[in-house]
Amino acid sequence: MPRFFNTSGPNRIARHYTLPVLRRLPEVRGLVEQELYFVLHAPRQVGKTTALLSLAQELTAEGRHTAVLLSMEQGAPFSSDPSAAELAMLGSWRGAVEAWLPVELQPPSWPDAAPGDRIGAALRMWARASSRPLVVFLDEIDALEDDALVSVLRQIRAGYPTRPEHFPAALALIGLRDVRDYEVASGSDGRLGTASPFNIKAESLTLRNFTDAEVAELYGQHTAETGQRFEPDALVRAYHISQGQPWLVNALARQLTEVLVPDRAQAITATHVDQAKEILIRRQDTHLDSLMDRLREPRVRAILEPMLAGETPGDVPEDDRRFVIDLGLLRRSTLGGLEVANPIYQEIIVRALTSGTSDALPQIPTTWLHPDGTLDEAALLRSFLQFWRQHGEPLLGTAPYHEIAPHLVLMAFLHRVVNGGSIEREYATGRGRMDLCLRYGGKALAIEVKVWKPKAADPLTHGLEQLDGYLARLGLDSGWLVIFDRRPGAPPLDERIGSSEATTPSGRRAVVVRA
Repeated sequence: MPRFFNTSGPNRIARHYTLPVLRRLPEVRGLVEQELYFVLHAPRQVGKTTALLSLAQELTAEGRHTAVLLSMEQGAPFSSDPSAAELAMLGSWRGAVEAWLPVELQPPSWPDAAPGDRIGAALRMWARASSRPLVVFLDEIDALEDDALVSVLRQIRAGYPTRPEHFPAALALIGLRDVRDYEVASGSDGRLGTASPFNIKAESLTLRNFTDAEVAELYGQHTAETGQRFEPDALVRAYHISQGQPWLVNALARQLTEVLVPDRAQAITATHVDQAKEILIRRQDTHLDSLMDRLREPRVRAILEPMLAGETPGDVPEDDRRFVIDLGLLRRSTLGGLEVANPIYQEIIVRALTSGTSDALPQIPTTWLHPDGTLDEAALLRSFLQFWRQHGEPLLGTAPYHEIAPHLVLMAFLHRVVNGGSIEREYATGRGRMDLCLRYGGKALAIEVKVWKPKAADPLTHGLEQLDGYLARLGLDSGWLVIFDRRPGAPPLDERIGSSEATTPSGRRAVVVRA
């Protein structure tokens, strides 16, 4: 059977297009050789399990170590019952070692140990019985919480000084977060807040995304095996919208090669890549859905909400900033500060936040098109003003982020009316605005969104300057400046809502919309 792009579970080289798995983790072999314990943390679906499963197989095949990857996930339902968690994990470990190791390297039956010492006793017994140094990679460690997690970490720490004869020579904890962010019922904000009780780690590693060259290399494997080409603009586009996030890279390619362009004689273009992106955004597969579930967490919201509003996050603890990066939602910009990790996440974040509002929207008649199906800006403006006058303010309560409720309701409205078009967003962090570009039927409409805040001056002048710069970047001659008046003493909506004409500093036409 031909190989294909994998989006579920670890890669198998014989079945899946795969890059050299340890290229992104050059340090790991050295840590194993030095008999050290370490942490590997990275967002979901970036290749952690594939990489260390492959390394375990290589180490075992070389004949110098007994190495295996074991999952801790089976203990997750028993966070307050360490004894039950131990039994569940040891049961799954038995199945794993029977699947991955030859009989002569498998451990004897697990010892009959006291609750709270079963994991440590099993690892001690196995290390003593093994004819080779034992290397254990513990995957999904942060699936454990509370007492079960602390118990396992303490058992590993207790056995560490006796390695390699009486405990694994090398060991890794693999998960979404670094040790200090593991969730426990006690401690600051429900987190360990420190590496203890795993202060024996030598390193805390992460796994980077693919580079643009690696995306081209991975897609090139498909071309080499099937003859189907990716045009250069498709490769550039795929890397740009995914920023090399491995699951997105593979998910885009899977849609491209199996759904959109199954004919191997047809080349894949950037237009196809954009179509694949829309499919992923609409479907929100498990990886994306689980990521978006995090948006309502207070420490995620504290960072993301001001960013979406064009403001700078306030005094947010470093642990929280590191947490959203570890989740893969945000990244540190090369120019400084935080930004959304990739354009696909930018779109999905907003759609996830507007989903409740979208469901609450009334039916909106499609009176904003010309007879030939192209965008009628004047009709769209009339439709929006009518919509906001009747429904806008009541819908603000449906938005999960209060500070950007007007933005979210506006975007929900635009999504409804431009079904079949697209909306591009720029998160202007620290610049007090949000930029939107609506594209429909070959026409583009730039929209600058500002909020008139309490005790602040009218943002009109500054907004026209910012709209001017946005229009220049897009190569457009006109656009909208939408100002939401959020002052407690603002005039009633019926008195302030409306639109007027204005001119930007460089002479471009602006429609100023006040709501």
